[in-house]
Amino acid sequence: MTNEEIMTMDMESCEARLGEIRSLVEDKSSEADFDALSVEVDALEARKAVLVDEQRKADIQAVIDGQGEETKIEMPEVRKMATVEEIRNSKEYIEAYAKYIKTGKETECRALLTELADDGVLPVPAFVEEEIKVAWDEEQILAGATKTYIKGILRVGFELSAEGALVHVEGDEAGKEEELVLGIVSMVPASIKKWITISDEALDLGGEAFLRYIYDELTHQIAKKLADLGVAAIEAAPATSGAQAVGVPVVEIDTIAADTIAQAIAQLSDRATNACIIMNKQTLPAFKAVAYAAGYPIDVFEGLPVIFNNTIKAYADASAGETYVIVGDRKGLHYNFPNGDDINIKYDDLSLAEADLVKLVGRAYAAIAVDIPGTFVKISKEAES
Repeated sequence: MTNEEIMTMDMESCEARLGEIRSLVEDKSSEADFDALSVEVDALEARKAVLVDEQRKADIQAVIDGQGEETKIEMPEVRKMATVEEIRNSKEYIEAYAKYIKTGKETECRALLTELADDGVLPVPAFVEEEIKVAWDEEQILAGATKTYIKGILRVGFELSAEGALVHVEGDEAGKEEELVLGIVSMVPASIKKWITISDEALDLGGEAFLRYIYDELTHQIAKKLADLGVAAIEAAPATSGAQAVGVPVVEIDTIAADTIAQAIAQLSDRATNACIIMNKQTLPAFKAVAYAAGYPIDVFEGLPVIFNNTIKAYADASAGETYVIVGDRKGLHYNFPNGDDINIKYDDLSLAEADLVKLVGRAYAAIAVDIPGTFVKISKEAES
């Protein structure tokens, strides 16, 4: 039904058409165009609002003209359509979304939505969104990093070299124009995947239990991988910045001492305002041994929080030139999620059908780079000359 036709309808006709649409939505076997029906519902509700307003004005005018002393102004009930937020919190939507994950068919989810998500993407149930957020927050490297959601390849400019500001006293000659040289970091996204196999018995779990079981495993593993890739990006950074990469300076220290972290902090710029220490758990005893041997209380970590990531070499295992501690501000590590930071899941019931197993593949799409100079320093064993 076109907008032109709808704008000529009376209240009774609007209600009749809305009833027809409700029947189509509730009919699970219907192959109706839910996008078109959603647009039509919006137009019908708008038409009803216009009719209500026109009737109210007419009744008020009748009273003013002395013709409606006993007129009772009745406001027709306007049915409010549920919002996407209300629907995605409902038990019905959770069950439908679980079926969508299991079958790849989104008909039931679409039928429950009165308005669709941006770009036609089905919104995840609210508790799933919370599961993903918790996984992100538990990975402290991810939690403190910079995150953006820009489509395609992201190019970030950074200050490669620049002159400082000048003091200009009135009457003196103007200072020389600043010479600013910029570098560009290109952030190319890639897929980060994790897949698991589950039994037919696990598939029989109810909607919410099934989704929690799947997302708890996949989201935490993908979040861990993203954190590890962030550490790898810092480790792979050159010692000095170039036209296409931000540099991360290296402090070479063969033997951990009381001032090891202080030496690294000294290499950070003023932009590193919230520094932390990232190390392998097996490196902790080496620092603690220095503190215990001092004979009096000292803080070998200089008051900075310690984040453990075991992809970094342990101090005892690090060879010449290998990093064993990173000191820096996590905001200098940039994650760009072109498709958002939801975890997309694909269902495969064919590859392992002979074993009565189903494969579920979780995927995030992200680009990772260090893009703020002076925010990280690497501590490594002294390289062989």
